[in-house]
Amino acid sequence: MTQALGALADRVAGPVIRPGDERYEEARRVYNGMIDARPAAIVRCATVDDVVAVVRLAADKGMELAVRGGGHSVPGFGTADGAVVADLSGLQSVEVDDGLRTAAAGGGTTWGRFNDVTAAHGLATTGGIIASTGIGGLTLGGGVGYLSRAHGLSCDNLLSARVVTADGEQLVASADDDADLFWALRGGGGNFGVVTEFTYRVHPIADVLVGLMFFELSDGAAVFRFFDDMLDEAPREYGGYPAMHLAPPLPFVPEARVGQPFAVVVSSWTGDLDEGQRFLDRFRQVAPPAAEMVAPMPYPALNALFDPLLPPGLQHYWKNAFVTELSGEAIAAHMEQGARMPAVTCAMHMYPMTGAVQDVPSDATAFGHRDARYVANIAGMWPEPADNERNIAWVRDYYAAIAPLSEAGGYTNFASADDEQKAPENYGSNYRRLTELKRRYDPGNLFHLNQNIRPVPVPEPRGSTA
Repeated sequence: MTQALGALADRVAGPVIRPGDERYEEARRVYNGMIDARPAAIVRCATVDDVVAVVRLAADKGMELAVRGGGHSVPGFGTADGAVVADLSGLQSVEVDDGLRTAAAGGGTTWGRFNDVTAAHGLATTGGIIASTGIGGLTLGGGVGYLSRAHGLSCDNLLSARVVTADGEQLVASADDDADLFWALRGGGGNFGVVTEFTYRVHPIADVLVGLMFFELSDGAAVFRFFDDMLDEAPREYGGYPAMHLAPPLPFVPEARVGQPFAVVVSSWTGDLDEGQRFLDRFRQVAPPAAEMVAPMPYPALNALFDPLLPPGLQHYWKNAFVTELSGEAIAAHMEQGARMPAVTCAMHMYPMTGAVQDVPSDATAFGHRDARYVANIAGMWPEPADNERNIAWVRDYYAAIAPLSEAGGYTNFASADDEQKAPENYGSNYRRLTELKRRYDPGNLFHLNQNIRPVPVPEPRGSTA
């Protein structure tokens, strides 16, 4: 293997970083500080040909292959012990076509980079909640964000994808070419190849009205109920969500309340700003906020709002569930479990899946949970490894409280490593078709460091006694 990696270093344009290299310790780190893998090599791919070379090496030598975009995978799928890592962080070009309203971005692009470039053109598409997240993992898993109700999931805005498949070939998948692969990429995760370029539909987005409203727990149930009742008639310009947080040390939070639990409404409004102010005032009529900040800001600033609170290196353990009905029992569970939140960096966000998300038929893309009303994400994040056992228990207890009141399965982008056995439920109604396409495009399961879809077995010929 040493010889093969040495030969690879001679063939690729980007550096091949191996144990003993002074860059290795930094290069092997991913966003989740709980992950401490030691790969055989990290290849910082500078070109698509570099990606092809890494894929072919892994396939030919039977090596573990990890694909890293932004490195935000909670289970740490962008690395593994003994693996060769295709690090796409060198592929971050972004090109905008104003006439067509499209943007093409390299597979290692972060949403922060993408948003900065498209915002200069007055354009944006649905991204996530953290700007340092890579566009690749988010889009391939579906892509929930502030613009989902207005413009659909990230994968709904994907127009084409350049893909390196398991056999080292390059394809451009779209609605017109390799349409089955294109279908699978929109929700099927990283199971079908390495996407080296994404082309998106982008939308005119100017300043966004942003609101953070912290409500006392005693008012939390009423606020959550009002949010749920309001959601069906809310204009699609509204992209907010209810949440549970400990108050962070922000200028508008009274110092004495920092670290205390609150029910929170995080709001974004992409329409007329005055109209947005009137809409957000509806929450104040339910209960007076204990602390709030409402202000217009550029969309890239909204997408990066939580980044300072969540630097790389925190310990991460998450659970999530799809919710079709927010019952009173479920709201009570959120109030109870949210009050026990162990760190200011933890959160529960309940992202709506209504509006444009549900305009797309459930079988039109691989994302299989279009009937959900929310995806509730319990994001356990804290700085000290010594707290892992206690804080993981909090996440699991919270999930156990809401799971009986939720749907089977969850959103793969928010799943932890121990959720992989739930793949059929996580991928939903489209799982069977995904297994068939996995067999076609990756029969050897080269791309298995993900929320894995295993190839369906090839049926035995009739009369076989094997």
